[in-house]
Amino acid sequence: MAKRQQFSHGIFPYILLTPQILIIAVFFVYPAAKALMMSFMLEDPWGTSSTFVWFENYTMLFESGEYLASFGFTLLYSFVVAFLSLAIALLLAVKANNVLHGQSTYRITLTWVYAIAPAVAGLIGGFLFSPHIGTLSNFFNDIGWEFDLATDSFDAICALVMVSVWKQVSINFVYFLAGLQSIPSSVKEAAILDCESGVKRFWTMVFPLLAPTTFFLVVINLTYAFFDTFGIIDTLTEGGPGSHTTSLVYKVYRDGFIGADLGGSSAQSVVLLLLVLGLTYFQFKFVEKRVHY
Repeated sequence: MAKRQQFSHGIFPYILLTPQILIIAVFFVYPAAKALMMSFMLEDPWGTSSTFVWFENYTMLFESGEYLASFGFTLLYSFVVAFLSLAIALLLAVKANNVLHGQSTYRITLTWVYAIAPAVAGLIGGFLFSPHIGTLSNFFNDIGWEFDLATDSFDAICALVMVSVWKQVSINFVYFLAGLQSIPSSVKEAAILDCESGVKRFWTMVFPLLAPTTFFLVVINLTYAFFDTFGIIDTLTEGGPGSHTTSLVYKVYRDGFIGADLGGSSAQSVVLLLLVLGLTYFQFKFVEKRVHY
């Protein structure tokens, strides 16, 4: 039996790890534990008194039609944003990978968008979709679509999806392009000899080799759609019209910080955390089995 090699070390590695552990404990573990505790409490807006109510906050949550509508919108919105962001980025990456001249300029132009903060992206979307000066709203009106995100929920959802996808495409593009350029030239040349059709060659050879990158980006994009689009929603639609564009994370903010319902918003944050953990577990448990590294 082979002996396990062990190396002696002092306290120095633990000292190096201490700052990161403290950051995780203070900014992640403690707030999560505090939210879980508050979700079982009924507190007044000033935090001077609290009553332990067991699962009453959760019961009221799932009996609320507004919350269930927000739940459904979040799932639909997240999957649509993730799918469109990945599909458009993959198309741009394939085209950029075939560019022979001016590759650096093409790549830099497409990646600039990622430097824009979500709240700023929402403000830009507000100008583009403005009914008075908006370039895109005027274009939609010219083709017969009376676009108005302030009063029409479908238009507001479309505007929100377009801005969210535009914001996320750039980072997906970078990863897809890196994955395409990491494929050996010998593999590409062999695929050209075996298959004349470029489309069939892409789906049977290139895309399977991008499976690890695609799986990673699916997880990243769903997390982005669930959490990082808060700034876009707040500056573009503010959850309206009629709460039709209120995502789960935005509802936590609106009920907790504006409505001062600390117990209810804490219960919402716990449900959101469990939902994201469940989706991530599903992806790693079932989707990753189809990924070959």
